[in-house]
Amino acid sequence: MTPAARVQTSIELLDAIIAAARGKGAPADRILADWFRNNRFAGSKDRRAIRELVYAAIRACGPVPETGRAAMLRLAELDGSIAPLFDGSTYGPAPIGKGEGAARGGVAPVWLEERLAGSGIAGPEAEALLERAPLDLRVNTLKVDRARLELPAEFALTDAPHGLRLEAGTPVEQWPAFREGQIEVQDTGSQLACLAVAAQPGETVIDLCAGGGGKTLALAAAMDNRGRLIASDTDRNRLARLAPRAERAGAANIETILLDPQKELDALAEFAGQADAVLIDAPCSGTGTWRRNPEARWRLDEKELARLCAVQAHLLDVATRLVKPGGRIVYVTCSLLDEEGAGQIDAFLMRHPQLAARELALPLGRKRGQGTRLSPFHDGTDGFFIACAG
Repeated sequence: MTPAARVQTSIELLDAIIAAARGKGAPADRILADWFRNNRFAGSKDRRAIRELVYAAIRACGPVPETGRAAMLRLAELDGSIAPLFDGSTYGPAPIGKGEGAARGGVAPVWLEERLAGSGIAGPEAEALLERAPLDLRVNTLKVDRARLELPAEFALTDAPHGLRLEAGTPVEQWPAFREGQIEVQDTGSQLACLAVAAQPGETVIDLCAGGGGKTLALAAAMDNRGRLIASDTDRNRLARLAPRAERAGAANIETILLDPQKELDALAEFAGQADAVLIDAPCSGTGTWRRNPEARWRLDEKELARLCAVQAHLLDVATRLVKPGGRIVYVTCSLLDEEGAGQIDAFLMRHPQLAARELALPLGRKRGQGTRLSPFHDGTDGFFIACAG
């Protein structure tokens, strides 16, 4: 493909991504994967270049662009090599018309930028949300110690006790260490959220929103496979992915329970008042993950944010019915909005005056309200809010 043809293809893919964002359709990575699978004429260099163009254009736009072409014109304002490729050549984009407008830049849609600013995220700290994320790994201590692990690429140690950091795009899934369960892909912030649980061998720990099980596996390693570890979720498909991951990791103390929304306590009745720790990795806006999923900015609206906040409050209330006296509730969101973080915990403790916030001794993060905030700008991690109560 010519460079101009790559730009035109990227514009067409951006049109599909914009439409999907507005209609809550497939995410960008799936749209790209489907196109690459159905268009084998595009070689590996073409695919790499197209992916880079698409994601660079997404990051360059704040509000949802009107069209993929407007998004690419916005990128052309930042990258002088792109505008000359609007040359009208075969398979290339039409020349730029006089007065043709580019999409608006910024960190996010205006309403969302205002919410972030109100939560103390503005300027360079907000802009850091759109940088490319590194590749972080967690060493699985059920299989190997970090000091003895050998990998075929250079890595740096992170502030997480079992964390490593590699260059983004490193094909770790092809390594024997990955296939043998010695390493798991997990952001440093996510690893520190698990550290906050302080799970101990022999305890009963509930991962209330386990999803695909990344944090569950970290908890299993912390518990050294001793005790009861309950992985529960309302998403059957995501929960089903945990079993093969647990087998590869050698995690043998995990029990999975499928939940019905708003009826979680029915399925977890036997654990009422029995859990030493309950982890709530709550559904959230994902504002802290934009480095990996930049088009997520375009999918969020105020109605959806309000719905997510209500779900978070409900799950916190559920946790109070599961934790034993003296036990701990650890609340985590990959969000930098106070209404999903510090404000949510303040409201929770007001509803449950028998509980009090507990201090967290984490190697990274800054105090935010009665919890700790991690951010790409200050900590080099995804954005997280972490709090503990008991």
